[in-house]
Amino acid sequence: MRTSFNIPDEVVEEFDQVWKEQELENRSRAVREAMLEYIESHSRLEETTGEIVALVAFDYRHDEVIRELHAVQHEHQDVILNTSHTHQGEWCLESLFCRGPAERVRELTYRLRDFDAVRRVKVMVIRDGNV
Repeated sequence: MRTSFNIPDEVVEEFDQVWKEQELENRSRAVREAMLEYIESHSRLEETTGEIVALVAFDYRHDEVIRELHAVQHEHQDVILNTSHTHQGEWCLESLFCRGPAERVRELTYRLRDFDAVRRVKVMVIRDGNV
């Protein structure tokens, strides 16, 4: 299948540099692998049930979204145990250490992804209800 995406030039340039350094066959192969990793990480979050411990990390443009992000975090304070925040120029990096029902951590993750000023959200499930 052929498709097209609207991606900032600097992201494509960096992506191309990485897959070439890894000596992959071509950009299509690299995109396919990236998509599979994305599917795997989101599937695990979707399939996890019960009580979990997770780290949710995200970066964002502070001035554009800080009030809204604080509101979301306050709405999910039942699962957020600890936060860490650092400034990196116009960008901020925040990590949330969470424990609680998988559904609530999943909801928090998806709410954070709703903001255009949030560049990416990464979730690491440290322990799930099956362990």
